[in-house]
Amino acid sequence: MTETDFRPTGSEAPAFPQDRTCPYQPPKAYTEWRGESPLTRVTLFDGRPAWLITGHAEGRALLADPRLSSDWGHPVFPVVVQRTEDRGGLAFPLIGVDDPLHARQRRMLIPSFGVKRMNAIRPSLQSLVDRLLDDMLAKGPVVDLVSAFALPVPSMAICELLGVPYGDHDFFEECSRDFVGAATSGEADAAFAKLYQYLHGLVAKKQAEPGDGLLDELIARQLEEGELDHNEVVMIALVLLVAGHETTVNAIALGALALMQHPEQIQVLLDDPAAVPGVVEELLRFTSVSDYMVRMAKEDIEVGGTTVKAGDAVLVSITLMNRDAQAYDDPDVFDARRNARHHVGFGHGIHQCLGQNLARAELEIALGTLFTRIPGLRLAVPLDEVPLKAGHDAQGPIELPVTW
Repeated sequence: MTETDFRPTGSEAPAFPQDRTCPYQPPKAYTEWRGESPLTRVTLFDGRPAWLITGHAEGRALLADPRLSSDWGHPVFPVVVQRTEDRGGLAFPLIGVDDPLHARQRRMLIPSFGVKRMNAIRPSLQSLVDRLLDDMLAKGPVVDLVSAFALPVPSMAICELLGVPYGDHDFFEECSRDFVGAATSGEADAAFAKLYQYLHGLVAKKQAEPGDGLLDELIARQLEEGELDHNEVVMIALVLLVAGHETTVNAIALGALALMQHPEQIQVLLDDPAAVPGVVEELLRFTSVSDYMVRMAKEDIEVGGTTVKAGDAVLVSITLMNRDAQAYDDPDVFDARRNARHHVGFGHGIHQCLGQNLARAELEIALGTLFTRIPGLRLAVPLDEVPLKAGHDAQGPIELPVTW
């Protein structure tokens, strides 16, 4: 299939993605797409038609189906964000490759993100959260919860896990923000180049002076033994560094915002600390930080009585799957006591988020401690004045002014 095979779908297929107007609710147009069919037709920015999967069961099945490809390097892999249309065949490790390469890369990292290791770092996460809240309370309201709390928690955590000097956090946070939020491909490429060069130098330094982070383990176990080359280590580090804080920042901020807007649900946290993990799962379902996942059909696939043809663009809507009435009673209601463990906030299938155990630990400690120490936390501005990220980015507030 070539680019010339694509034809605009016309005005009958709405544009995708669209921006949220409420930080934790789907865009208004999305509610119209939750009909009898588990998929609908949408149009990407370049006029390319795409299938949007909205059904929970169908989406889970497709995300586990090897007939769908995640290969960003394929010449006609769908492009949703204009700034990435000139990626030059660059395929990012883990998230932008298919098996067997994906399986090989993932096997190398699974031990570093296991439940046992994540439980071992919980005390240091708790200490970090306590220090950040001490600083917030000392400064007093009004505080931007994103910069004062939601950002430094995952940023410090991923630095410690990887063995990246936290003293450089301002630099790589800025590069990461510019990379994922760039308006043009030129801006994205410039941010990527800076981050790549920084990590290239860090890997070389660690080869000469080993430490005890995940990067050091990759170098010792995989690079020195020839299983990975220098570029692969750098690219894996880049993906983990960006993904390790970018989505969790939004999840903490959106989770806090959803709780502040539903103060009766905060009491669930305060009454029973053991309920915190369940509250976090419901927040992951309700807020859906990662709005969609991009795939391409490698073969014809039947979905809900419709044939998705080989070469078609497929967008699996995490947001709408998590709001599917076939999977959840009253799906648009935030219920802190709901059993939402089968949500797809971390994706599903072979590309399910590698760092989900770390993210859960961060969210449970951050949100549980935040509202235990500041139960009266509330927005300092009207909800409709909270600035939001664009629909094609990870969902979340740019700033979140709070008071108490």
